[in-house]
Amino acid sequence: MDRHALAAAVHARAHLTGTFLLRSGATSHEYFDKYRFEADPDLLRAIAEQLVPMVPEGTEVLAGLELGGVPLAVMLAQLTGLPTAFVRKQAKAYGTRRLAEGAEVDGKRVLVIEDVVTSGGQVVLSTADLRAAGAEVDHALCVIDRQAGGGDALAATGVALRALFTMEGLKAVAGS
Repeated sequence: MDRHALAAAVHARAHLTGTFLLRSGATSHEYFDKYRFEADPDLLRAIAEQLVPMVPEGTEVLAGLELGGVPLAVMLAQLTGLPTAFVRKQAKAYGTRRLAEGAEVDGKRVLVIEDVVTSGGQVVLSTADLRAAGAEVDHALCVIDRQAGGGDALAATGVALRALFTMEGLKAVAGS
């Protein structure tokens, strides 16, 4: 599936209208329900295929953020052969008590994977947590950048955001 067709498919599958409260606290009259495209195996694979060339050279571990980044990281791992870490919003209070489960991140060049970035708040927090665990993080990859300050917030922490689509780009495809 080419990029234009993929954008149209993502928009058709995941774009909702109404009134939605975003994680950032902002209210939006449109919403991209990422779980709708992540739960569709064909669409998820097509998205991951488009993300493969966006993985920075030298990446050693894919870090899927809870919850939406996990299926993307797993599918991307299948296509790239890179190991995956599953990053919690906070370490669990039992078992290993680890923030990042799966692949080891200490001393590794880690790519943070998220589904939708709005303000970048969770990616900034998770990046700080991964760095505290010894990871080298300088890039984040997402499917949709809502263009609401997330890229700037990440840049302020030394992380470059790479997005498969922007909100503006998805709207343009839907309007064409």
